Amino acid sequence: MYEKDGQKYFVVDGHIHFWDGRPSNQANRYGEGFINCFYDYHRNLSPASEVWSLEEFWQQSEERIMHDLFEVGYVDKAIFQPTYLTDFYVNGFNTTEQNGALAEKHPGRFIVNGSWDPRDGELGLDALEALAERWNVQGVKLYTAEWKGASKGWKLSDPWSYRYLEKCRELGIRNIHVHKGPTIYPLNRDAFDVADVDEAATAFPELRFIVEHCGLPRLEDFCWIATQEPNVYGGLAVALPFMHTRPRYFAQIIGELLYWLDENRITFASDYALWTPKWLVEQFVDFQIPEDMRAEYGEITPEVKRKILGLNLARLYDIPVPPELDVVAAHAGTGEPIGSAPKVPA
Repeated sequence: MYEKDGQKYFVVDGHIHFWDGRPSNQANRYGEGFINCFYDYHRNLSPASEVWSLEEFWQQSEERIMHDLFEVGYVDKAIFQPTYLTDFYVNGFNTTEQNGALAEKHPGRFIVNGSWDPRDGELGLDALEALAERWNVQGVKLYTAEWKGASKGWKLSDPWSYRYLEKCRELGIRNIHVHKGPTIYPLNRDAFDVADVDEAATAFPELRFIVEHCGLPRLEDFCWIATQEPNVYGGLAVALPFMHTRPRYFAQIIGELLYWLDENRITFASDYALWTPKWLVEQFVDFQIPEDMRAEYGEITPEVKRKILGLNLARLYDIPVPPELDVVAAHAGTGEPIGSAPKVPA
């Protein structure tokens, strides 16, 4: 919980990792390049006081994770989002099993999400069912640009992807987190395109598609999709650090998201260990749209910030929150946000 100026904020960090990017786990030059690219994002977008050495960045200890998230980071609940990358890392970069082992040692702190890859065919469907049963999976993290052998990516609209989405529906896995953000070496930029979200969201209205990194640098495309698809959400991982380096750019990002999606479909994420939640939470609570941009974007109220920092994800994952902070309690029972009508003609 974070408190500032008499306001309380329940914090759900919607996108964290327990990764292993150490040289001993790098299978090839792509594994080395991937973690180095991550580190460049960390180093270039963080305040100087928050920059780690590369060695610190390779892998975090259990103690450091608990400290960064819960002891000083204000996080009330954190959601593990796996990224396997088994073509680049000997034991995988960040697997459900790695995340789950840590979560079991700290009951009540974490939610463990799974993953799937449509290129795994029938065997992958069986594996997803086993994964869901083992870890009580409520969501999955999908990485459409991940390499697998000769394949350099896949789409949510692929026929086999639909088989897996149908399986998610059958298993009660409603939260579909999809990485649609900046290119990471050596992955292909076009494999992160947001267009396939449109088709999948229409085909599976019972599922929620949380588009991590809100489609950056394709923000406009994402917003036009999300305004027509009420089950599409925008995750702020990667976008949030621009509060520090380019505050007017972040004001534009959050302003557009609030206009097109409204405050009920935007979610907070630190993307730990790319960044730590402490400074992101503090700066977001303090952040305001610059005065000369408010005629177009308005201001961000504490109520809106409470929804983004935790209450929206708490609703999606049925996480209990303090009653005095549950600003959406009046809407309980629908399981979905209170959506305003699209601001453009359907």
